[in-house]
Amino acid sequence: MMRDNRVKRCAAAGLALTMLVMTACGGTGGGQTSSESGAADSQAVTDTDGAAQETEQAAAEQPDITDSIPLQIIDDNYRTYYEVFVYSFYDSDGDGIGDLEGLTEKLDYINDGDDATDTDLGCNGIWLMPVHPSPTYHKYDVTDYYAIDPAYGTLDDFKAFLAACDERGVKVIMDLVLNHTSSKHPWFIEACEYLCELGTAEPDPAECPYVDYYHFTKEPGSGCYQVEGCNWYYEAQFWSEMPDLNLGCEALRDEIADITGYWLDMGVGGFRLDAVKEYYSDSAPDSIEFLTWLTDTVKSQKEDAYLVGEAWLNIQAYAEYYKSGIDSLFDFQFAGAEGVIAKVLNGSSAERYGTAVAELDQTFGQYNENYIDAPFYTNHDMARSVGYYVGENAEERVKMAGALNLMMSGSAFVYYGEELGMRGSGKDENKRAPMYWSKNADAQGMCDGPADMDDFEMKYDSLEEQEQDDSSIYHYFKKAIRIRNQNPEIARGSAEYLADVSSDSVCVLRKSYNGSELLLVFNTGAKEQNVDVSTVTLNGHQVDGQTQVRGMLTTQEEPAAFEDGAAVMPPYSVLVLK
Repeated sequence: MMRDNRVKRCAAAGLALTMLVMTACGGTGGGQTSSESGAADSQAVTDTDGAAQETEQAAAEQPDITDSIPLQIIDDNYRTYYEVFVYSFYDSDGDGIGDLEGLTEKLDYINDGDDATDTDLGCNGIWLMPVHPSPTYHKYDVTDYYAIDPAYGTLDDFKAFLAACDERGVKVIMDLVLNHTSSKHPWFIEACEYLCELGTAEPDPAECPYVDYYHFTKEPGSGCYQVEGCNWYYEAQFWSEMPDLNLGCEALRDEIADITGYWLDMGVGGFRLDAVKEYYSDSAPDSIEFLTWLTDTVKSQKEDAYLVGEAWLNIQAYAEYYKSGIDSLFDFQFAGAEGVIAKVLNGSSAERYGTAVAELDQTFGQYNENYIDAPFYTNHDMARSVGYYVGENAEERVKMAGALNLMMSGSAFVYYGEELGMRGSGKDENKRAPMYWSKNADAQGMCDGPADMDDFEMKYDSLEEQEQDDSSIYHYFKKAIRIRNQNPEIARGSAEYLADVSSDSVCVLRKSYNGSELLLVFNTGAKEQNVDVSTVTLNGHQVDGQTQVRGMLTTQEEPAAFEDGAAVMPPYSVLVLK
C-alpha cells in the first residue's frame, strides 16, 4: 500500500509539473491538444494497477519545472555572490597557485553569460578575497593597494578578468582591507625609518606624512609592538605584522579615496570591507563614522557600487552599522555551526528560522530603510558546513542548509566549494583548501593549497563525479540558484512568517515584492509533512488549484507534491508557490 501511495503521489506531482510546463510555455507542445494531454495524464494517475513501475518511471521522467521558467535577472545590487580565494581556485600556469588567468578560464563554471544554458552555477556576482601584493598566502596584509600580487598575475590579467565578467553580467567586488596594512608596506617602512632618525624631536607629518597614517606612541598599551631600532611603539591588534591604520587621518582618507576611485574606474563593482568593527577597536560610533565617510565617498565615485561589510558581532550590534548607509552587512546570525540554519537542521524548531527571517526587516530597517541583507552560510574564516552534520541524513542536511541560505532575501553569498560539499576545519589553511575539481591532485588546474594545510580527504565526490550525478550536492545548489534567479521575490521580497500553517519542522514564508507574492514552504525535518496552505492568501486569492509550482528542491527521490491547497513535503524539501 505504501508503494502504491508513493506511485500515485509521484504521478500526481508529474501531472502538476506537466500542466505548469504547458502553461509556462504557452501551449501543450507536440501538436497535442490540452484536452488530449489532460486525458492522457489523468489516465496515468488513475491506472496504477499492474503498472506501478511504468507509472513511477514516467513520473520520474517528467520535465523539471525549473527547465521551463525563464530567468528574471535584474541588474541591481541584489545578487548571488560566489566567494573566491584565487590562491586555491584554478592554476593556469602549473606553479600550484591559483591565478587570475585560471579564474577567467573557469568563469563559465560560475556564469557562462547564456541564460539558455543550465551548465553554470548561475551566480551573478563574485567576491574576490584580497588580490593585492602581500607577503602572506592569504593576502590580508597589503603592501600595495594599487597593484595585483605577482603570484596571481598582472594588472592586465585583472582587466581581462573584469572584461570577461562584464560580458556575463557578473559584478565583481574586491576585498578592501583598511583596518591595517602589512608591516612591509612602504608607508609603514618609511614612517618607522623617520621615527628612528628623530632622536628626541617630535614627529612632523609635514616631513613624513606616513607617520600620521598609523598609531605610533611612546606609551604602549594593549596590542602595541616596538618599532625595531627605537623607542616608539605601534598599534597592531591582529598581529605584529599588521600595523593598524589611523583612519582619522585626513591625508590617509584622501589616499583611500584615490584607491577606491582607481579600482572603480577600472570596472570593479564595489568592495567587501574587511573587519569594519575594528576600524576603531574600542569605539563602535567612531567605526560607524568612518564607514559613513567611506560609503559616501564610494557612492560619490560610482552610484551603483556595492558595499558589504564584515562586522563579526551579534545581530543587535552589527545592525547598528547600517547607520552608515552601507548597502549590506554579512548576516552572521544565520551562519556557521552555531547559526540559525545549522541549529534548525540539528534539531531546533523550524520556527527559529521563520521568525528570524521575518524580524530582519525591522532589525535592519530601523537603521537603514534601503538595506540589503547579506546572508551567507560559511566563509574563509569558518569551518566548512559539511562538518556540521554527522550521522543519518547528513548529506540531506548539507543540501537543505544551502537552500535555507539561498532562499533568503538580499545578496546571498556562497563560499567556493560549498556547492560540492568540500571539507575543511581547524586551522585557517584547511578552510581554504584547493577547489575540488578532480580527485586527481595532478589534474589540470588543480592547486596545491596553502603550505601549512593539513592532509585530509574530502567526504563527497569531486566536480567530475558530481556533474554526472543528478542527485549530487552540486546539482542541488545549481538548481537552488536557478530558482532564485527565476523568482525576483526570493531575493528582493519582504518576508512574513506564517505561524498558523507552520509547525515544528515546517516553515512557511510569504515574500512580497513589487506587487507580487510568493510562498516558500520548507520541511526541515526527516519525516514527510502534509502542509495545508489552503487558508493562505497569495496574490489576492486563497492558495488553491490555480496556484502554480515555481520550483521544488528535494533531497530524496520522492518529489514534493501540491494539490488542492495542500503540500506533501518529503523530508528536507522546499516548495515554491506563486
